[in-house]
Amino acid sequence: MILAVASGKGGTGKTTVATGLALAMASRGHRVQFLDCDVEEPNAAILLKPGMERSRRVASMVPKIDTAKCTLCGKCSDFCRFNALVTFPDRVDVFPELCHACRGCVLACPENAISEARVEIGTIEEGKAGDIRFAHGLLDIGQARATPILGALRAAIDPQRDVVLDAPPGTSCPFVETARMADACVLVTEPTPFGLYDLGLAVDALRGMDIAFSVAINRCDLGDDRVERYCREEGIDVVLRIQNDVDIAKAYSEGRPITDLGEGYSKMLYEMFERVSGGSPAR
Repeated sequence: MILAVASGKGGTGKTTVATGLALAMASRGHRVQFLDCDVEEPNAAILLKPGMERSRRVASMVPKIDTAKCTLCGKCSDFCRFNALVTFPDRVDVFPELCHACRGCVLACPENAISEARVEIGTIEEGKAGDIRFAHGLLDIGQARATPILGALRAAIDPQRDVVLDAPPGTSCPFVETARMADACVLVTEPTPFGLYDLGLAVDALRGMDIAFSVAINRCDLGDDRVERYCREEGIDVVLRIQNDVDIAKAYSEGRPITDLGEGYSKMLYEMFERVSGGSPAR
C-alpha cells in the first residue's frame, strides 16, 4: 500500500505522524519505504536519521529558441498556458521557472525553431533508516517547480514495499502530485479554526481527484469540536487522535520520533494503518 500523510497547512504534526507510522509498521514486520516529498523543506531525515547511500541530480527540460529559424509567429507563446514563453516584436523570451516541460511549444512551432535544454533543479538522496528504505528530494535554492523532483521520487517507489509518503503542506501542485502517487491519504489536522479551514481545502482537493482519505487529529484535546463535527457531517473517518503531550514536542526538538515515547504511540499509529488499509476511507 502507498499511503500519503498530508495536511492543509504546516505545523499540524504531519511529519511526526508519517515518521512514527513508518517506524510502527517496520517494527511489526512490514517492508517499508519512506519518501519525504516536501522537497522545499524536507525534515523527516531529522527524525529517521537515515544513512545515505547514493544521490543523483534531477533535471527539467526547458525550451531553447533558435533565433536563426524563429519567425516570431507567436504560436509557441499562444500555446503555452503557463506563459513560459512570451513573443515580442523582436524576440521570444523564455521563463524556465514557469515551464512545465510539456513539449507543447516544440510541437507547435512550424519552423522547428525550438529545442530543449537540460536544467538541473535538485537532488534525490536515498539510503536506509534501520530496515526502512528512505528517499527524499532537495529542490535547489532559487528553483520554483518541485514537480519534476516528485516525479523522480515516484520513479523510486519500490512496488515490493509498503510506502509512506510525507506530503508537502498545503494544497498546491506538490501536494496534488504527491497525492496522485497514493492509494489513500491521511490528513493531519488540529482542532482550531485555521486547522478546520485548511482541512476543508485539502478535502475538496482530494475529492476532486477521487482519492480515498481519512483524518488524524493532533492535539485533539485542545481547541473546540468543530473539526470532529465537520468530519461527522462529511462522512469522514477519524482514524487517529493524539492528545496534546509536551513530551512529543520535546522529542521532536531533540530529533526523536514519537515512537521513542513508548509502545502506546506505536500501537496507535499501527492501528491507524490497519483502519486505513482495511477499511473504506471517504472519497
